[in-house]
Amino acid sequence: MFITQAFKVKHDFWRYIIGSLMVLIASIIGQFPLLIAMVWKSLQDGGIGVENITEESMYTMFDSNVFLFLMLLSFAAGFVGLFLAVKYLHKQTMTSIATSRPKLDWKRIWFAFIFWGTLSSGLVLLDYFYLAPENYMYNFELKRFAILVVIAVALIPIQTSLEEYIFRGYLMQGFGTVTKHQHFPFAFIVSTVLIPLIVILNVNYTIDALLNLALIFGAFIFVLLVFQVLKKINFFESKTNDSLRNVCQRNWTPILITSVIFGGLHLANPEVGKLGYFIMIYYIGTGLFWGIMTVMDEGMELALGFHAANNLFTALLVTTDWTAMQTHSILKDIAEPELGMIDLVVPVFIMYPVLLFIFSKKYKWTNWKDKLFGKIEEPPKEDYKIIE
Repeated sequence: MFITQAFKVKHDFWRYIIGSLMVLIASIIGQFPLLIAMVWKSLQDGGIGVENITEESMYTMFDSNVFLFLMLLSFAAGFVGLFLAVKYLHKQTMTSIATSRPKLDWKRIWFAFIFWGTLSSGLVLLDYFYLAPENYMYNFELKRFAILVVIAVALIPIQTSLEEYIFRGYLMQGFGTVTKHQHFPFAFIVSTVLIPLIVILNVNYTIDALLNLALIFGAFIFVLLVFQVLKKINFFESKTNDSLRNVCQRNWTPILITSVIFGGLHLANPEVGKLGYFIMIYYIGTGLFWGIMTVMDEGMELALGFHAANNLFTALLVTTDWTAMQTHSILKDIAEPELGMIDLVVPVFIMYPVLLFIFSKKYKWTNWKDKLFGKIEEPPKEDYKIIE
């Protein structure tokens, strides 16, 4: 089974924490070219200082092709960090965090890429030509578009693949193995309560760095005290804790956790500020969609192709002035940004289930209940040799 493959390698959860930090550090290093370019540009424009650059001005400092190229470099660097973590921390292969098959199934990747690329582009063109042509402006410039094609084709699949390798592969397997830990239900419940609370406080109130650090430190001390109290009364050996472990030690747990983290990382996107926090339903729902697809298909090839098509065709076909990825695309959406319930209901609750049904028929998925809600069991050790 895809998730339980991680039991075959070094899967202590501290390794996943360090591995995630390695990816983060590598990504930050990959942002240095953009930071250097921003410093140089600010000096050229009169030395306004990087500290005075706002989120809005950052997107307009450079030509969108230049900015896109510099922004996507961090994902290429992040891939290096992930590779090093997988190979040296876990003694694992990149293939085994991507699929349960002996090697990547490129036919699956290409099928999902072409299928969703064609369908999503068709929906945009239908909107442009027939449903709401007034919402679009023709934006095509051959030279700039040609440069965009080169950058997008070369780097966007790296961006989307890194996100899939991390969330639908590396972390999904990591959280899958840690569900067996005696203290996991406690950590799961505490994280479910405290992390959203801290995020909400940061989003809705002005909290400086020092106060935010104090808030996090205070939460850590509080959790530590609660943990010690529960340990003293032997809660972790109780039937209640065993019941919670039985509920949490299921395939749905890593799918849900990674989907929420994936969606949460989009909070910094400018479209969240424009459309409101209900857009998080779309981001988390999309993560669930790709997570379910990965678990049912025993590998993330379909998610790899789907995600790449989603970002690549969007970058080439339509752009706006208020999204994270602004490009010299063929069309520009000039409609006033708004988010209606129909915009959330249709993709998340109608289109995604229909797409899962289509994929299930093509690839003959069965045993949905066990794959999505079955218990995560470590295979017998005689079935494989744990790498020491």
